[in-house]
Amino acid sequence: MNASKGHYQAIGRGRRIVLWRHGQTAWNLERRFQGSTDIELTDTGVAQARRAARLLAALRPHAIVSSDLSRARATAAELAAVTGLPVAGDAGLRETYAGVWQGLTHDEIIARHGEEYAAWKRGEPVRRGGGELETEVADRAAPVVLAQADKLPDGGTLVVVSHGGTIRTTIGRLLHLEATSWESLGGLSNCCWSVLGEGARGWRLLEHNAGTLPEPVLGDDD
Repeated sequence: MNASKGHYQAIGRGRRIVLWRHGQTAWNLERRFQGSTDIELTDTGVAQARRAARLLAALRPHAIVSSDLSRARATAAELAAVTGLPVAGDAGLRETYAGVWQGLTHDEIIARHGEEYAAWKRGEPVRRGGGELETEVADRAAPVVLAQADKLPDGGTLVVVSHGGTIRTTIGRLLHLEATSWESLGGLSNCCWSVLGEGARGWRLLEHNAGTLPEPVLGDDD
């Protein structure tokens, strides 16, 4: 199939989902765990969102859905301004609630909750700070994404504006990966995105932590 339309090859309905992380916040710079705390974008974060929005607009999205936290809403607003699309807000796309971890720096978490942190990194089901399990985050976020994707026309594109941890768990769920392996997907830089497209066997990861427009896959694995 020719990949020139929208840059991606697709099978079936040909839908795709762009999962876009919000721009920079002050707590990102301080390596402070945000979780569901409502932190606004920095000026740099707004500029990142504006730049990324111009690129994502070239993919001609059909719909935008966003976490209701301000850092995600402000990021989504930049794409809405370019495309003219409305933004549907949904609390199901919030970042992981992490209880007492929220507001702590990376070093403080390791110093105060080292065993819990190590268990999480090993892939064990951990309620970080007494908060949500990663599987619980996927339980609330993935259905939101799928419900919005189901509304797309054939060949349509959905942009989901959310948070690094929520995006990772959602990708893991949509790809039917074991929860213990979700960490292997790696993180997303501020205002970078991952793209899922429909393949012969369901959703397929096409791009991860991207900050440029995708290129067609040329080769035997397209």
